[in-house]
Amino acid sequence: MPQQNDFSKGNIPRTVTRLAIPMIAAMLVNALYSVVDRIYIGHLEDVGQLALTGIGLCYPITMSVTAFSYLVGNGGGPLTSILRGAGDDEGAEKILGNSITLLVALGIIVPAVCLLIKEPILYLFGASDATYPYANAYITIYLLGSISVMLTLGLNPFLNAQGFTRIGMMTVLIGAVCNIVLDPIFIFVFDMGVSGAAIATVISQTVSAVWVILFLLGKKNLIRVRVKNLKPEVKTARRITSLGFSSFVMSITEAAVSAVFNASLSQFGGDIYVTVMTVATSVSQVVHMPMNGFAQGAQPVTGYNYGAGQYGRVKESFRFLTKFCVTYAVVAWALLMLFPAQIISIFNNDAQLIATAVPMFRIFFCMNFIMSLQMAAQNTFVAMEESKKATFFALYRKVILLIPLTLILPRIGFGVAGVFAAEPVADTISAVTCFTVFMLTAYKKLGKLGQQDVRGTSVLHRPK
Repeated sequence: MPQQNDFSKGNIPRTVTRLAIPMIAAMLVNALYSVVDRIYIGHLEDVGQLALTGIGLCYPITMSVTAFSYLVGNGGGPLTSILRGAGDDEGAEKILGNSITLLVALGIIVPAVCLLIKEPILYLFGASDATYPYANAYITIYLLGSISVMLTLGLNPFLNAQGFTRIGMMTVLIGAVCNIVLDPIFIFVFDMGVSGAAIATVISQTVSAVWVILFLLGKKNLIRVRVKNLKPEVKTARRITSLGFSSFVMSITEAAVSAVFNASLSQFGGDIYVTVMTVATSVSQVVHMPMNGFAQGAQPVTGYNYGAGQYGRVKESFRFLTKFCVTYAVVAWALLMLFPAQIISIFNNDAQLIATAVPMFRIFFCMNFIMSLQMAAQNTFVAMEESKKATFFALYRKVILLIPLTLILPRIGFGVAGVFAAEPVADTISAVTCFTVFMLTAYKKLGKLGQQDVRGTSVLHRPK
């Protein structure tokens, strides 16, 4: 095994940063897929605002596709790190093979179901007769090519888990550059509007999928793709999806929250507020990517050292991750509070939209910095194979707190502002609770394990 991929040695901050920087770049670039689409669409002459609203209505469906990718990739990737740390390369290869099979199966089933129910779902999510044609045009093409999306997002974690973060960065960088180049060609030159944006996205994701598959089949890959491991095993599939379930829940509940947002905003404010929320969630995606990228960069280091019994290094990795997330989040929050109008105008410079959006924008992001605590704790739960706790807190924030608040606050006197206020209230309660539980359970457990000196014992045989 190459020295650079042995995470039980070397300086923790330097190793995490080395892995995290390419992942941050990759995630930021990946966010550009939807954000660039929305920026171009928002500037379509005469219909930009309606088209932008239509694209926003598709977000719950596109996020559902992403969720199933994360179910496999964000379960299989961390498991690969843990198994490599425990010296079980054969087990890691079985995880990779079963993950490929799961992604292909889900890549056929999920889009097929979504295509069958797209019309009633889009209207349920808040579409009007004016915005539905734009939403329908985009989502139909996207779903027809979404198997490429699932393979790209689901297999890339296996590159990162082995320390090939630069290759992982290239996976999304290649696709994003294609998307940025193809978007204006299909949207404006070929005059295809939202359909052109969807075609550009599908082509770009297909290029990315080919890239990651070729690398996994190549000689540089440390864990081999073997035909015998492609045969699905219930036990292996359950293990993958069990660990990836928290990421799945975070994404699928993000889709549910977006749907509830849009439905409530349509009822209490109309299409313009759906547009405002589309812009706010687009900005939120970009803002959270560096934190998420750094957390994903820390996961292979944390998981590898946990599997190798190096508990002091696991704690050091968590502390470093938390410091980065908090520092970054405070700086990002200050910029969002100071320059909302300038940020909103990137998507659409209509004066009425900006005037409507600025106060809602400040409400939505007023406690955004607090999520840095949950980001650090929840990702470390996953790296330590504490899937039940990670899943609970994913559900806690979105299902137990955010969705009910989105439905209740507008009806008890807050009106449309209550929809935007639900986010900071839920963020604060959830982040403080998650971080506190992590410190009292997982972090405390690491100290006890270190004192017992069980270093070198595989985490697979260690009692939970």
